[in-house]
Amino acid sequence: MALQQTMVVVVVVPLLLDFPGILGVTPDDASWLVTTTQLTSAVATPTMSRLADMFGTRLMMILCMVAMTIGSVIAASGGAFLTVIVGRSLQGFAEALIPIGISIMRDELPKERVGSAIALMSATLGVGSALRLPMSGVIYENLGWQAIFWISGGAGIALIVAVLSRLVSESTVNTRGQFDYLGAALLTVALTAVLLEISKGGSRGWGSEPVIVLS
Repeated sequence: MALQQTMVVVVVVPLLLDFPGILGVTPDDASWLVTTTQLTSAVATPTMSRLADMFGTRLMMILCMVAMTIGSVIAASGGAFLTVIVGRSLQGFAEALIPIGISIMRDELPKERVGSAIALMSATLGVGSALRLPMSGVIYENLGWQAIFWISGGAGIALIVAVLSRLVSESTVNTRGQFDYLGAALLTVALTAVLLEISKGGSRGWGSEPVIVLS
């Protein structure tokens, strides 16, 4: 799970210099292949974590992986900048797998094993990043950039099957309450405005009207 999470986050980083030519966009626009994933992750992580507490960690884990898998297929099959951006946005849901996974470990494992289990998951994040950075370059050189997303989608399907086969048990600890829809919407708008301001401020000018409005 941690390896899949690092894959969707860092997989396009080594190719950012090539994507402007591949997709016919400016370098500033190509940087959104990373930014849009981080934006979705920043919104999805607290949102899906709260929904997991209310409706079940296993269900939210499956929904995150389904969104990530659909995003991988869209990015791989579209071939245009807009479709890749949409796909990368959906891939950002993979970030929420980490806190949900930690929540499952906290609820299901004995207290004396929780610390070591979280440490092991954190270690796999580093291993995943170290492996995926060179592997994405190798895949790109030999199979093309679309293959990176197809492989990510295939890994997502394998994880979904594993969870559905009861490899991951549902947590018995649920927190009742209401979901803050307004707060989630405001968080999405605020983060989008900040990231647009940062990404476009250099090219349009920090004193330009669009940048001032976004701030």
